[in-house]
Amino acid sequence: MAFANKHPAKTAIWALTPDGAGLALKIADLLPGGVLFFSERLADACLTGADANVICFARLKDAVAENFWDYPAHIFIMSTGIAVRMIAPLIEHKTHDPAVLAADEKGLHIISLLSGHLGGANALTLKVAKLIRADPVLTTATDIQGVPAIDLLAQEKNLIIENPDAIKYVSMALLTDEPITIHDPYRMLHYDLKSVANVEHPIPNIKQFSGVFVDDICQNLSEKILILRPASLVAGIGCNRNTSLDEIRMQLSDVLERFKLSQMSLKCLASIDVKADEKGLLALAEELNRPLVFFNREELNAVKTIENPSAVVEKYVGVKSVCEAAAILGANQGQLIAPKQKTPNVTVAIARIPFISSESAPAAANI
Repeated sequence: MAFANKHPAKTAIWALTPDGAGLALKIADLLPGGVLFFSERLADACLTGADANVICFARLKDAVAENFWDYPAHIFIMSTGIAVRMIAPLIEHKTHDPAVLAADEKGLHIISLLSGHLGGANALTLKVAKLIRADPVLTTATDIQGVPAIDLLAQEKNLIIENPDAIKYVSMALLTDEPITIHDPYRMLHYDLKSVANVEHPIPNIKQFSGVFVDDICQNLSEKILILRPASLVAGIGCNRNTSLDEIRMQLSDVLERFKLSQMSLKCLASIDVKADEKGLLALAEELNRPLVFFNREELNAVKTIENPSAVVEKYVGVKSVCEAAAILGANQGQLIAPKQKTPNVTVAIARIPFISSESAPAAANI
């Protein structure tokens, strides 16, 4: 199940006892965006907290199941055993499970229970502990040992994790001081890891090591290699009027596959402004959950680095290029790495966004 995130800025705070309700009210007062869930047996507490957005429930298990995916974080003021039993049937994957914390009703300890890194439970635990003067309890090994958390680093750098199952291999290597290899031509994680990771191992030995691969290109890699995708590509798309979503999607997928580029690295789609109402194009952007940007004729004609101008397009649309020029503009004058590829109804080109570092030019993968 995808995280619904109906209340993206709110934290659900759960309590079963009068003391738990009192601590919940305190946390809600100190932590903006708290929504209180009290057992209906706490009638007085429900009334006392009426102004603090209190929701009363008859059965905890049912209430948790109904609301688990509606909030990015949950704080259970009760025993960890109860909290674990409530959330166990609902947990799916560390990449999208909400943060879960557990606290005793006296506020002595607060525990990061689920989604410590990507879900933000560790950070929220430290924040709440400071607010209520409790002892924070973190059990993730990387935090305890002071080792970089590779999944958190990826999140901070806006890198999409393609194969989260490989996180454990990299984390274990960092914890045990085993060598890892890093392919990172854009130097997005290089400086965060080079001080703690033994890197640059020869290719024949690579299967012995875990590694991190930061790039938009597709390669067959060991299961121990964590693949992180930067938002480095822009797809320029042109199409005839009323071209179907399926046809546009298929052409984009074919081009990405042909040039060995990852769809996960698409930052946005781009086209000419006369296509702002093109249903198939709009549907594709929504399906991919990517922005769709448009450029006018003057902007497109100002691009000097197109490779395949079209006299036909210029005659009927007024521009020498749609897909190539739109891709280059969308990529902030980036490099055209997949020139115009066309079918009878669709043209697609891919450009790569330039990175600031002088070392960021794509390099051949060394994994």
